[in-house]
Amino acid sequence: MSFVRDGVSYKAADAHAHIYPEKIAEKATANVGIFYNLNMENVGRSEDLLKMGSENGMDKYLISSVATKIEQVRSISTFIAGECSKHPEFVGLGAWHQDVEDIKGEFDFIEKMGLKGIKLHPDFQKFNIDDPKMMPVYKEAEKRKLVVLFHMGDYRTDFSTPERLMNVLKEVPDLICIAAHLGGYTVWDEAYGKLKGKNLYVDSCSSLALMPKEDAVRNIKYFGTDKVLFGTDFPMWSHDSELERFFGLGFSVEENKKMLYENFFKLYNVE
Repeated sequence: MSFVRDGVSYKAADAHAHIYPEKIAEKATANVGIFYNLNMENVGRSEDLLKMGSENGMDKYLISSVATKIEQVRSISTFIAGECSKHPEFVGLGAWHQDVEDIKGEFDFIEKMGLKGIKLHPDFQKFNIDDPKMMPVYKEAEKRKLVVLFHMGDYRTDFSTPERLMNVLKEVPDLICIAAHLGGYTVWDEAYGKLKGKNLYVDSCSSLALMPKEDAVRNIKYFGTDKVLFGTDFPMWSHDSELERFFGLGFSVEENKKMLYENFFKLYNVE
């Protein structure tokens, strides 16, 4: 699948999307909206994500969900893996919680399920990114070359600051990680010029609608277009509106192709 923009054909992947089981999808979506005081544009169901994405030329989607209780970890990872099995367009990340004790065993399970890494949301889960007890988790992910997707930033909290991620990368320099929201939701100035790493990527979701265009361009240029992934944070935002904002940044065709698909393809080794 592809779409044409200004006479150019593009492949595209949504590198940041969330889905939930049908029975809790509406409630889970509403709770996220309440936390951020934002109107959610969609409901986090697989069929809604696929329908909207196909209408806008999406080829692949990275899906994940967050475990706010340790007893949710296995069930969420199993759900995400099951959706990936049903829908080849999906690439999945497993759930994690800061109180997981059997780190190797949990990563064994994640790899057995065909998942590409883990998703962490320190603000929902209420832990500091650089908590010493998380270092063995990052080191095991680094060893296995699994991706860690971090929710980053929020001016209301201190859990997920760019500075805390830099503390991690100083100790685990080869960690393959994604600093979501162009390095830090609502704290983009803290990420610019300060957040860096050998295998550090960022995604564009929940940023382009909320920050000045020139600041988005600045942060993308700082990280480099070979380290930026297009994402929507579905169900928060929609593909059509996020693509309009993305193309409005004014990057070249070659740079757009990298951010829309090529970087995703390399990072997750997908067809």
